[in-house]
Parts: sequence; C-alpha cells; structure tokens
Amino acid sequence: MSYKMIVLDMDDTLLTDDHIISEATKTALMLAQEKGIKVVLASGRPTYAMLDAVKELRLAEYGSFILSFNGAKITNCQTNEELFSSTLSPETVHQLFDLSQRENIWIHTYMNNEIITQENNPFTEIEGKLTGLPIKTVADFKQTVSTPVVKVLMVKEETYLKEVEARLQKELANDLSVMRSKPYFLEFTELGVTKGTSLAILIEKLGISREEVIAIGDSYNDVAMIEFAGLGVAMGNAPDDVKQLADYVTDTNNNDGIAKVIDTFILEPLITKSV
Repeated sequence: MSYKMIVLDMDDTLLTDDHIISEATKTALMLAQEKGIKVVLASGRPTYAMLDAVKELRLAEYGSFILSFNGAKITNCQTNEELFSSTLSPETVHQLFDLSQRENIWIHTYMNNEIITQENNPFTEIEGKLTGLPIKTVADFKQTVSTPVVKVLMVKEETYLKEVEARLQKELANDLSVMRSKPYFLEFTELGVTKGTSLAILIEKLGISREEVIAIGDSYNDVAMIEFAGLGVAMGNAPDDVKQLADYVTDTNNNDGIAKVIDTFILEPLITKSV
C-alpha cells in the first residue's frame, strides 16, 4: 500500500518520556515529508501547546495540519486557518462542573491560553507542565466560564477516574464524547468529536482515502483514529486493550517506535520501488 499521510499522537507517542522528539524519529519524519508524505499531529493538547513540535518538524513548510483538543480543532500550519472548530456551551461546562462536584473530582478547561480551575491540584499541575500554559485558579468556575470553550478535563488518580469514566460515559452517552487521554485525564468534547472524526474531515478536504493513512497512538483517545486509518498502529507502551484494536504494534515512545513504522511502511517500500 502506498501511504500519503501519517498521523501522530504527541505525548507518549511522538514524544519520549523526557518530552522530546528523538533524533531517529525526527530524521524519519523529515525523510517522509521530503518524499511527499503529510505528517499530521493529533493531540489532546491545546493548539498553543503543539506549536513547538510544529516548528521542530517544519510542518508549515511542508503544508501540513494539526488536530488539537482531541480533534475539536483542525488548523492549517501554513496559514493558521482553522478548517474545523467545535466547542462546548457554557451551560454544558456548568453541568460538567456540577458532575465533578458530585463525583468529588477536579476539573479544568482552557480560556485565552490559560488553564482555568477552581482548585489547583497535582494533575492540573501536570497539564500545566505538559502544555506550557499558565494555571489560573478562580473563585467561581461557573461564573468564569461564560463563553464557549473547546473541551473540559476531569482529573484524578487512575483507579478512581476509571470508575468515574464508566459512570459518565453511560450518563452522557447521548450528549458528549468522553474518553481518557492519560490514566489521570478524562476529556470531554462535543458529541461525536474525536481524533478519528476530525481526521475523516481533513482527508476528505485533501482528497486522501483512509486506506492511504497511517495513524499512531498510545491511549484511549487515540482509538478512534487508530480504528479509522488504513493502518492503525499502537505504540509498544500502549495499554493491552488499545494494542488489541490496532493493525500493528510498534516499539515504545522511548525506543523510536514511530521511526520504525516509517522505516517499515513508508521508506522501505519507496526504496524498493526505486530499485
């Protein structure tokens, strides 16, 4: 199969545990782009928190795109134009805040490139470090969120968060997309909005078929795009149930898993064709 696009999750996929792109992975991605392959980043991160990677991989130069906020925004790296945007109403966010209080769990969202929370906590601190966004602790979360936002996170330690996830996925099944991006991050976006649905929108605009796409990820919020793509790849560090849904399992994020996929499915076939 001749692939035209490779779509990458960032944390624990593109990035090592030290939050860098390894030299082998960067080299492989640059070679792929030089061969005309579109490299697309798809992350739960806010758009702002993806820009360093966009710059490092020269995605604007190669005319590529990013899917941020778990697919709630699609941005053209070259023009900064938003091709797709989805939001949650203040009323929906207020409902989620009430549910977080009921479940005794922390909650935060994003406004004006800041993380908004009513009570700072260790997991929101992790989000601040991952994204580089400042944390703004407010006296009244519901009063502060008076305009639409892109997504909301509930955060807590893994064991309890899995229990909350099961309850809220059932309770909100007809209202919102609910999925975990990390063991301690539970994400909420508009119903039907996932990395997979946004990828479908993007490739339709570009005239690329799903069979021509490789999607690589490690977590539950990556499952939709892994299942959608012609070749869905799970990282070696992904949970076993995510691996079972993938067409192929590569090495870990700390051991150049992405580079090995590119070598196997993109660069080697191109070399073979040229011989």
